[in-house]
Amino acid sequence: MSEFSLPGDKVATIEEFETGDNTFDDGHTIRSVVAGTKEFDKTRRIANINRFKSPAVPQVNDLVIGNVAALMNNMFAVNMLYINGKPTHSGLECICQARGAKKRIIARVSDVVMVKIISHLNGAIHATISEPELGVLFTQCNKCAGKVVQIGGNVKCVDCGYIEERKLSSKFGNGDFIKLGSQ
Repeated sequence: MSEFSLPGDKVATIEEFETGDNTFDDGHTIRSVVAGTKEFDKTRRIANINRFKSPAVPQVNDLVIGNVAALMNNMFAVNMLYINGKPTHSGLECICQARGAKKRIIARVSDVVMVKIISHLNGAIHATISEPELGVLFTQCNKCAGKVVQIGGNVKCVDCGYIEERKLSSKFGNGDFIKLGSQ
């Protein structure tokens, strides 16, 4: 059974083994550079760390589809579910600026949105929702959770008639938005 190792963890002593993949020698000890499992080549006396698959992190200009997780003053957080149409289970979120959000409703918590990554700054992933294909792909009525239809830049509930503004994607209402995101 392989033993789990985190960056900086002791893997072996320099008297026992030499450094291999994803390890370094600190002068006394061989330590891990990455999170992974320890592997020892006992015939060649080399200590290696098999790196765990790193989470998918979107790059600048990637399209992300996800759920709105939180609303703040002029921004909202999106829990990433798809990056360029491919599912991700990384649990990562990006922050989307919502310019003019105080004047209008851009999105609500749990809306499915498409955003475009614009930068990685100060440990956060930043996105935009300003292009026509970006915005809300799916939402429900904020009053009764009923089905909504698009009326201009608004959505109207077919059950209770409540009308609410959203920044809708040009792909709003198309149930095939996952495939559309990868084109």
